[in-house]
Amino acid sequence: MVNEIHVVCLVLVDAFGYFYATQRPENKRMAFHWEFPGGKVESGENPECALRREIEEELTWSVGELEQLPDSVHSYEFGTIRLTPFFHRCLVRPDFFLTEHVDSRWMHASDWDGYTWTHADVPIVEKLLKKIVSYE
Repeated sequence: MVNEIHVVCLVLVDAFGYFYATQRPENKRMAFHWEFPGGKVESGENPECALRREIEEELTWSVGELEQLPDSVHSYEFGTIRLTPFFHRCLVRPDFFLTEHVDSRWMHASDWDGYTWTHADVPIVEKLLKKIVSYE
C-alpha cells in the first residue's frame, strides 16, 4: 500500500490579487521549492485545526475565516501527498515571522511560473489564478 500523507496549506490572497508563497528549507524534501505554507495533519486532527496550528507555528500568525478548497493529490517516490488547501482573503497583508521557511513573497499571477513549485501545489496555483480573476 502506498503511504499517503495528509497535508494542509493556506492559500492567502491580498486585496490586490497577490498570493503568498513560502520557500522550503534546505534540510527538507523538495528543498528550495515554493509552496503554500502549511504542514502535516496529525493523527485524529481536523484539517482546519491542523492548518491553524501549522500557520501559528510557521508564520506566528492566527488566520481568520477559511474556505476549504478541493484537495490536490500527487504521488512522489516517498509516498502520496493529499494536500487540502484553505483559502483566506486579507485586506491588509499580515506581518509574518518565518520559523521554517527560508524565504517568502507575495506573488502576482503573471510571475508564479517563474518559480519552482512542489508538484502537489501546482494544481492549486492554477485553480487559484481562476479564482483571483473572478474577484477582479
